[in-house]
Amino acid sequence: MQECHACLYMGHMSEDRTKERVASTPWWPQWEQELSEYINTCERCQKANRKHGKKYGLLQHIEEPKHPWETINMDWVTGLVSGGKENFNACLIILKRSECQVESMKR
Repeated sequence: MQECHACLYMGHMSEDRTKERVASTPWWPQWEQELSEYINTCERCQKANRKHGKKYGLLQHIEEPKHPWETINMDWVTGLVSGGKENFNACLIILKRSECQVESMKR
């Protein structure tokens, strides 16, 4: 199992890819269950695939705004290559529920 999961030239593969490699070699009863346990307890994989932060919550319904521009979302995209007549290098993105508008601005 170790050779199929953690070989030097392919790295630590996913469970599906490791199963493909193990399936082509001699097998034993309950090999799939043992392989899953081996991969789920692989120290290197656990460190590399560690979950960070809180678990995601359930999706929440968002009420539709009753008036235009009642709720907006804004985000800057910066670090763009300067270009155009005005030499813009950033983009302010403004979103409302029913429409989308993009404004370019110097920063």
